[in-house]
Amino acid sequence: MTNDTRQSTDGRGLSRRQALAAGGGLLAGGLAGCLGGSATSSGPVAVASFFSFYDFGREIASETPLTVENLVPTGLHGHGWEPNASVTRDIIEADAFVHVGPGFQPWADRAIQTLRDDDVETALINVREGVELVDLAASLDPDEEGVGDQRGKDPHFWLDPQRAEQSVDNITEGFVELLPDHEGRFRENAKRYKTDVLQRIDDDYRAIFDAAERDVVQLAAHNAFQYIGVRYGVQMRPIVTNLAASGEVTPADRREAQAFIRENDIRYIANGVFESRRPAKELVAATQVEAYFPVTPYAGVREDWVAQNWGYEEIADNINMPTFEVVLGNKAPEDAGPDGWAEEWRNFE
Repeated sequence: MTNDTRQSTDGRGLSRRQALAAGGGLLAGGLAGCLGGSATSSGPVAVASFFSFYDFGREIASETPLTVENLVPTGLHGHGWEPNASVTRDIIEADAFVHVGPGFQPWADRAIQTLRDDDVETALINVREGVELVDLAASLDPDEEGVGDQRGKDPHFWLDPQRAEQSVDNITEGFVELLPDHEGRFRENAKRYKTDVLQRIDDDYRAIFDAAERDVVQLAAHNAFQYIGVRYGVQMRPIVTNLAASGEVTPADRREAQAFIRENDIRYIANGVFESRRPAKELVAATQVEAYFPVTPYAGVREDWVAQNWGYEEIADNINMPTFEVVLGNKAPEDAGPDGWAEEWRNFE
């Protein structure tokens, strides 16, 4: 289904979606947004509310007429971001909206409700459908209850490559429904991605964690990495105990982290690429920790990553895996990652 074949005019030469986008009704819904690029393609377009699933989508859509676009701007974290109202046009004019399910991104929930209220045709693809979520970590702020239809559950499932496979399947089914003539290519791409990328990443992670003598990791980051711990049998201890990357670090959080570092003789810690450096610097200054290195829950990208066309796979290989090798004690920093990795990322700014 192309943009041309699904148009129905409202008497002024505009498609239904163009008419809605031009009017004020959708903007009154309190939507948030950022980019204005989803109408740049002359063919069918799917927009994604989160980087990881944009990346999965573009891999699945390779060599088909479908263009997949990421709504989250470069340099920003996809969880906790509140864009401005221009994203409304992107979603309305898109053929499909790939989202992370209810309760995770409030702006996406508002967008979906507005689409439904105004009877907009944009197909909705929930990447979380059918994914088994784990209970919230015991360290979680007790005031935080989880997400949407999965109260008491941790939403960061895509960090587990096996659970991420279900989201690839969900996106594939949505794309097949959107463009059934390209079903074979969508399914072939999805099968290749699950086998060559997600299963390979799972194997590599397993090798890293199985080789480690320690089974604890201190994170100067928010509570996003529990699925790594659950999948590979390691305790991932965040200093920010809520689910949002913008969460505040309390004096009690700092004291508990410092005690944990002393008790476990931790020399290196991990810090979120798109999060504050302050907690990590404070731990370096207050404990025996020598340095912090980068991790990310695949929730955003830097400009240099975009320039290198990095996706979920490249971020796993070049950011998360080398850091886990170091913080687990498998390798010295200078022996981890590609050439120059330790120099670039040691106590990064």
